[in-house]
Amino acid sequence: MVAGILLTSVACNKDFLDRKPLVGATEENFYRNEADAIAAVNAAYAPLQFEISPAGHFRWIWGDIMSDDAIKGGSGDNDAAELLQLETFKVQANNENVESEWSADYEGIYRANVVLEKVPPIVMDEQVKARLLGEARFIRAWFFYNLVTMYGGVPLADHVLAPSEYNLPRASEAEVWTLIEADLREAANVLPLRSEYPTADLGRITKGTAQSLLVKSLVWQKRWSEAQALAEEVINSNQYQLEPNYAKIFTLEGENGPESIFEIQYMNRSGGNWGKNNANEGSFTNVFQRPRGQFEGYGFNIPTADFVQEFFKEGFEDPRLKSTVFRVGDAMGDRGIFTKEATGGFPYDYYPKKYFSNKSEDATLGDPNPNGGTNDRVIRLSDVLLLHAEAAFHNNNEDAARQSINRVRARARGTVQNVLPDVTATGSALLEAIYHERRVELGLEGHRFFDLVRTGRATQVLSPLGFNEGVHKLFPIPLSQIQATNGAIQQNPGY
Repeated sequence: MVAGILLTSVACNKDFLDRKPLVGATEENFYRNEADAIAAVNAAYAPLQFEISPAGHFRWIWGDIMSDDAIKGGSGDNDAAELLQLETFKVQANNENVESEWSADYEGIYRANVVLEKVPPIVMDEQVKARLLGEARFIRAWFFYNLVTMYGGVPLADHVLAPSEYNLPRASEAEVWTLIEADLREAANVLPLRSEYPTADLGRITKGTAQSLLVKSLVWQKRWSEAQALAEEVINSNQYQLEPNYAKIFTLEGENGPESIFEIQYMNRSGGNWGKNNANEGSFTNVFQRPRGQFEGYGFNIPTADFVQEFFKEGFEDPRLKSTVFRVGDAMGDRGIFTKEATGGFPYDYYPKKYFSNKSEDATLGDPNPNGGTNDRVIRLSDVLLLHAEAAFHNNNEDAARQSINRVRARARGTVQNVLPDVTATGSALLEAIYHERRVELGLEGHRFFDLVRTGRATQVLSPLGFNEGVHKLFPIPLSQIQATNGAIQQNPGY
């Protein structure tokens, strides 16, 4: 996200992160004025940054490693063995990554619920109050979106629970989607446009952010007409434009660029540590995805040969491959040339590039590993354009579908000749072209597994890897939650 159409000189400003979240206050001396309300909302933003609290639950674990785009990687099967469970679809209900995702999501929901309960009575500027409540509603919707797309129906904690409610049973998926939609529509009604935020509020949720997550929610539910109309509202809002240079999107200079709709903010000077990082503004993705050896990483989320070949599917090399994957012989920023020897002798032919960080970008204080500064690009305009194309196709509006997919391809093509011609296909070939475009445009950004599940292609694509439609389209409910609620929360089938 960006506050206004920012020039390059200020595009990486992260002043929003310097606003410390609420820590250690009590209800008796808090929630009294506008500053308290802002601090409470900042505290609700913090769980968006959680990646290893209490254990790893990176978006790329679910979207990439559990798809055909990547494998676990690391130093071997015993390195983060629970990721191997996920990669091979042998996950158990006590998997710490699955447990951590659930925990972090409900932490975010709780903090949003506190804002929605405590801020309304505060005497303050009503327009600011409405905005803060809109931000909290989006945050709650985002975490419920993560939960419903991973676990199905979950306990509908739509308020701060009393102790007597701790054994809340699961709601239906439909009930969770209803809450998500209500929150996002209310948020969109009160949140400012991106251009209406001052630079100091870079990173806050905007109207377009809420609308775009609602587009994704509607597409999950196959509500194609509503999804197409809302996507068109975002596309035509003049708040977002495709970044002309695809490669720039994933650089430090490209953070919060013109097509960024939802971008989780990180910075490399937080001084965070490897503990429960409740207020840690640094990302761990950088170190987890960099190669080992001289590149000082852990070598996870390794692109597959099948994924790389997708970039050659049309008979030429898609220019986006160079911005997505490192191949042997490539310069890895200022850290050196990629050779297998330089990675410590590991056999991997490819490494992920989009969240690579240069040595010059390392934190200047504390341990640089938990202080990565690379923002997480969660929703980009190209994502919305391709969802619009998909919805338009299902609405029998193939002209509109081709227009959106070809906008994405034209940007990727740039000035390169004889590649990525406009799509002219019709029928099923057009839908396949849209699916292909999502895979190469959004590759290694955490989308692939969920795209396969929601479009009904997971069995066809992932069954050779162990996927079973009747089990693995949902994750197991964490065993700890079933035990803590004395069985009030029921397990998903097959676990």
